[in-house]
Amino acid sequence: MARARFITLDGMDGAGKSTNLAVIKDWFEANRLPVLFTREPGGTALGEALRGLLLDPATRCGLRSETLLMFAARQEHLAQVILPALQKGIHVVSDRFTDATFAYQGGGRGVPAADIEILENWVQGGLRPDLTLLLDVPTEIAIQRVAAVREKDRFEQEEAAFFGRVRQAYLDRAAAAPERYAVIRSDLPPEDVCRQVEQALVQAFSDWWAV
Repeated sequence: MARARFITLDGMDGAGKSTNLAVIKDWFEANRLPVLFTREPGGTALGEALRGLLLDPATRCGLRSETLLMFAARQEHLAQVILPALQKGIHVVSDRFTDATFAYQGGGRGVPAADIEILENWVQGGLRPDLTLLLDVPTEIAIQRVAAVREKDRFEQEEAAFFGRVRQAYLDRAAAAPERYAVIRSDLPPEDVCRQVEQALVQAFSDWWAV
């Protein structure tokens, strides 16, 4: 049997991750593939505690501290959840991963990509997602969606220019490594977005049933 896949779902807040996680879950269930769903920051007791701290509008910390906290949560997530599942042949789908750090702390906040890469290599070694489903939507639509459904967290309270930089950072990473990313237009009708997601998953697992 082919090795287990590590898949990440990423994009700006308001891009439709929650909706499309349901699409992904349905696809795995329909294909009877073993899968573990998790999220970042989070996935472990420490990660969830750090998530609460990082998303709390009352939290005040410097850019380096914020970035280091993201990778502290990621280290535990990898050690306790992601790697053990993959080693057991269980596919892993993570709601956000290191692309979010490059986009939010890098593109949005201005942390140099080279600094994030040092932490990425230290924490992850050679591990990278097999597929990143990048949900892309115009910035103004993403902001409107968030405002309509929930109280804004610490990141969601940023100005529109911040999210413009975040979106561009995501798109730049996808353009630099198109073999890993599937850019999904999530401003299309739901059935069209669903079809894009499913097509990307089928391609990612093209060799799974052939082995």
